[in-house]
Amino acid sequence: MKKLINVLIAKSILDTLLVGTIAVGAYMNAFPPHFHGWGEAVAASNTIAGWVVTDDDPWRRVEVQLFVDGKYTATQVAHHSRPDVVAAGWSKDEWHGYNFVVCGLSAGMHEARVYALHPSRNGARYSLQMLGDPIRFEVKADGSWK
Repeated sequence: MKKLINVLIAKSILDTLLVGTIAVGAYMNAFPPHFHGWGEAVAASNTIAGWVVTDDDPWRRVEVQLFVDGKYTATQVAHHSRPDVVAAGWSKDEWHGYNFVVCGLSAGMHEARVYALHPSRNGARYSLQMLGDPIRFEVKADGSWK
């Protein structure tokens, strides 16, 4: 009886490892963590600006989406000059920056999030990977940013 219990425990452990491996493989295929990036609120120009690169293809221009206060705002391809990204060793060239002009926000605190779009299944589906941390900024009564 003790031998049967040990065999069943060993089988349960192996089943758990197998299911875990399959789950991690599926997750990595659907949501690969290969985007790196960073963004900030630029008060002087009322923009959300930053950069994004992908480990899979450091030459590729990544499509990014901006959400402000949880609402979709805009999409663009990150193709602006960012020499600092090359200097830091993240990419092979400098053309990985994005710059979203944000207008019409009410006075008060706001939060922006920038996501890299990852196509899968030959573009049949897309998943989003957030770049960096949420960007918090304040819009003053006169429309300027703080």
